[in-house]
Amino acid sequence: MCLGIPGEVIEIIDHEACLAKVEVSGVQRDISIRLLADEGVSVGDWVLVHVGFALSKIDQDEANATLDQIKKLGKPYEEEMEAFMETEIV
Repeated sequence: MCLGIPGEVIEIIDHEACLAKVEVSGVQRDISIRLLADEGVSVGDWVLVHVGFALSKIDQDEANATLDQIKKLGKPYEEEMEAFMETEIV
């Protein structure tokens, strides 16, 4: 199962390359924010992350609710976190 998981943008690494660092449940990873370039992503924003790409911006309430529900799935959440930890943008 492939899920999108909420992450908080904690740093814009490279504006030109559209790269940001996000944190998901204590794990930090670099992701592409290119798909959201027209919306403008800033530190503190919440985004829905899938396979190293931010797919959409969401608010903090939606992020918290989504994380709570995903965690209740058990194994799919664990698998998504494993995939997130292995994701690397080069």
